[in-house]
Amino acid sequence: MKETADCGLMGRLNDFMDYIQMIWQNLSAINISDVVDIAVVSFLIYQVVKLVRETSSARIIRGVIILIAAMWISNILQLTMVNYLFRAVLTWGIVVIAIVFQPELRRILERMGRSKLSSLMLRNDMVPMEEQAILEIVHACSEMSWSRTGALIIFERRENLNDIIKTGTVVNADVKDELVRNIFYEGAPLHDGAMIIRAGRIQAAGCVLPLSPNPNLAKELGTRHRAAVGMSERFDSISLVVSEETGSISIAMDGRLQRHLVPEQLDEILHSELLVNILEDEIPKDVTLLDKLLDKIPGLRRNKK
Repeated sequence: MKETADCGLMGRLNDFMDYIQMIWQNLSAINISDVVDIAVVSFLIYQVVKLVRETSSARIIRGVIILIAAMWISNILQLTMVNYLFRAVLTWGIVVIAIVFQPELRRILERMGRSKLSSLMLRNDMVPMEEQAILEIVHACSEMSWSRTGALIIFERRENLNDIIKTGTVVNADVKDELVRNIFYEGAPLHDGAMIIRAGRIQAAGCVLPLSPNPNLAKELGTRHRAAVGMSERFDSISLVVSEETGSISIAMDGRLQRHLVPEQLDEILHSELLVNILEDEIPKDVTLLDKLLDKIPGLRRNKK
């Protein structure tokens, strides 16, 4: 009886060892191309799930899944006519989905065409919000420049602007072209103050800024421009000004004022100063893109020195 039990135990142990050996052989066969393949597929799946969560497409996706399941069941039950109808609906449904998701697909393609590989692969939770805010601000400033609507917008970077925010009215809203123009519309309660943008959102409006004491500023510059330069002298923030008199767009950084910008120049400056800083803050200098990819795959993390 004891020998039978021992034989059974040895058999289970041998099966376990064979299972461990099989796992080890599969792991040993993994090469760098497999790692890259898994990383790319994981990234694409993540982007699809993120798109579904950010838009009102969840019900549409559920409907497509139900349709595919119904088609599969009809095929098993050999319901030829029903299966044919489901296939026809699914074929045309792909075209319908492309039409429904046209704004999202266009935004993704525009982001891919404008962004570097690092901005697509890393910090995906923040870059899209910042980038969308930049697009909205550039469009709003272009419209306000044409209509000669004065505006003063401050982008918070590393240094906290809570003391400045306390001087205005908290808004805490997504950056939208229409909202920005409404806030700075002449006669609106908050149009005289500054708008503070934090992490891609409008944090506050109607804020009071310190004026620059620099005597070398051009005499024709008004209060908005002097406040923009004053903020850039005291903080690492970026100050954006639209002149009420001329419609000229200007940016102040590090105490220096760049004037007479066109929307394309404004877009380029904001992208280079805001999005690049986000990526530099997130990624240590000695960490490569390959390191970040490997860190996202369980079991393949590199040993830190």
